[in-house]
Amino acid sequence: MNVTFTADELAFRDEVRTFFREELPEDMRQKQSQAVELSREDMIRFQKCLHAKGWSGVNWPVEYGGTGWSTIQKYIYATEMAAANLPEPIPFGIGMVGPIIYTFGSEEQKQRFLPDILESNVWWCQGYSEPGAGSDLASLKTRANLDGGHYVVNGSKTWTTLAQHADWIFCLVRTSSDVARRQEGISFLLIDMQTPGVTVKPIITIEGDHEVNEVHFENVRVPRENLVGEEGKGWTYGKVLLQHERTGTAGVARSKYRLKQLRRQAARSVRGGEPLAADRNFMRKIAATEVELKALEFTELRTLAAVSSGKAPGPESSILKFKGTELQQAVAALYLEAAGYYALPYVPDQYVLDFPEQDRVGEGAETKTSLRYFNFRKTSIYGGSNEIQKNIIAKHVLGL
Repeated sequence: MNVTFTADELAFRDEVRTFFREELPEDMRQKQSQAVELSREDMIRFQKCLHAKGWSGVNWPVEYGGTGWSTIQKYIYATEMAAANLPEPIPFGIGMVGPIIYTFGSEEQKQRFLPDILESNVWWCQGYSEPGAGSDLASLKTRANLDGGHYVVNGSKTWTTLAQHADWIFCLVRTSSDVARRQEGISFLLIDMQTPGVTVKPIITIEGDHEVNEVHFENVRVPRENLVGEEGKGWTYGKVLLQHERTGTAGVARSKYRLKQLRRQAARSVRGGEPLAADRNFMRKIAATEVELKALEFTELRTLAAVSSGKAPGPESSILKFKGTELQQAVAALYLEAAGYYALPYVPDQYVLDFPEQDRVGEGAETKTSLRYFNFRKTSIYGGSNEIQKNIIAKHVLGL
């Protein structure tokens, strides 16, 4: 695949670099460089900056406020955002529910929800997994029974990322059990998180962060007009959403950036009298990971080309998901190996460096490196476990 840039594409790259370097909040840039967690307000401010520039709906159709960028422009944008060490926009609105609404929603829903999603006026979260329905999502039990002009929702969702910040949640709910296949009785519902009966309970992850939650619904009344598309077709819509999610979780540009930074740190870190880069076995591992990332990068470009032609991401997105997340874990493991015994302290609230600048190999501090390693163990599970992705590839890509 030819990824040589034209003069116009190089000009676009320069525009993106300049914007990221000169027009985004400096305090956010400093937080990122110091591996300080960004607040809800930080993320909203960042995303509003992108929207003001007209760069929030990267993959959206132009008629709904999208950029109209080519595949190469999207590739350049993602690469430059990673190279500038900027956060990724929160995906649940712009990358997940937004495409479902503009594809399957009513005109009223498009007018009501899409502008606020683009402008980051509303924070969304995703209600898919349940305590008894994760990889086997079709076994979900959260019910939505029609009662006049409302659905009455009862049940629980789990591993709901950033639900503590969310204004709205999009959910897969069971509206019928009298079906030949479990998937046929599932619907796609939009729920205001301020509705009486919605409760959010935190789940503290292994690295000590409040990132995910349980969300409980007790007789939650949801207006009938918040049903997206047809009743019982939610599984179809949910599969499309997951394909968008899986395409986005590959994280190729981010992994490339992290490997580049690791190479730089390995070259300057001196322990035991020589730089880490002198360890040929360690550098071989970096090179092998870079080769795999390059191969995945071309697969991502092919998928982006399909999306830019108006298609939804196909089952090939499962390749991006499982391989991309495996490589994210591999990069995290390399950082941990490079940090060595400096990564042993488990002090989440104390990222204070007490060893020389030239000896640092990590993100913010070696303790942060180990915490990030722990966090990345989940990437091969969310968005559909990697074992499930391999089944999808075998069936729908390889035809086995």
